[in-house]
Amino acid sequence: MASLSHTPANLGIGTLGFGTQLLEPPQEQAVDTDAAARHRMPRQPRTGGSLLGVTAMAAGLGATGLATAGSAAAATPAQPPAPAPALSVPDTASEHVLSADPGLALAARIQQQADGQRTSVEESARLAAAQEAEAKRAAQQAGAQVTAEAQTTAEAQATAETQSTAERDRLGTLELPTVNYTLAAQSSPAASHWAHLNTGLDFAAPTGTPVTALGAGTVTSAGWSGAYGYRVIQTLPDGTEIWYCHLSAISAASGPVAAGTRLGKVGTTGNCPGLRSGGAPIGPHLHLEVRPGGGAPVDSLAWLRSHGLQP
Repeated sequence: MASLSHTPANLGIGTLGFGTQLLEPPQEQAVDTDAAARHRMPRQPRTGGSLLGVTAMAAGLGATGLATAGSAAAATPAQPPAPAPALSVPDTASEHVLSADPGLALAARIQQQADGQRTSVEESARLAAAQEAEAKRAAQQAGAQVTAEAQTTAEAQATAETQSTAERDRLGTLELPTVNYTLAAQSSPAASHWAHLNTGLDFAAPTGTPVTALGAGTVTSAGWSGAYGYRVIQTLPDGTEIWYCHLSAISAASGPVAAGTRLGKVGTTGNCPGLRSGGAPIGPHLHLEVRPGGGAPVDSLAWLRSHGLQP
């Protein structure tokens, strides 16, 4: 059996260093077992190599993990960060701070008063604006109502004037029924046998004064009529009846008559106790009544004036 040399080359110690060759396992050679046992070098610990291996493995795993995490991060959309929880300071803390600092407390009270005054001013301004708007609206409504009433009144007056004009045109020229007269009371208490007030217009005049027709029309009745004495009824073109009463004589028979046609004479026939405004008896007079459509008598003086006559 050949003997082993103790040279560095045979011992596996090269010029590159002792530790480097120990990292690699020795190649199997056919050697003498006893000689190998005698000349075996103690096994060097692999602490350094194991540490390097673990470190390399950890680095690789770390790189793999980072690559995996990077891929996952690229595949998953970025999520916004969760908002930080709101912090609130209890009222007790604010009160504690204010009580600890008199200046802050005074400033807070001043601010509170200013806020209250501002709110009061704003509320007052709002109420004033609302009241002003309401007043304007009421004034506008009142003005509109007054305008409407004035317009209605003007329209009514215009209508009445139109009707009066049309009626005058139909009736033609009108004239007063007698001359040399004075107007007595329009109404007076009746005697015991007179059933109603004097509803006509009394023209006091001497007995025998002519009584003429107010306008063109038709005599529809002429004769004695009890309390009215001798009476003539003339119907005008619009259907209004004119009653001429207490006549001393009748001059016209039934039929058409023109304005100014003599119908009779002033007298005191029938129940003729009329009184003047001072209480004295009227004496001889023409009692004139106006009855539209042959109905109840109306205010004779107003009717005459509405037709342009001024007794």
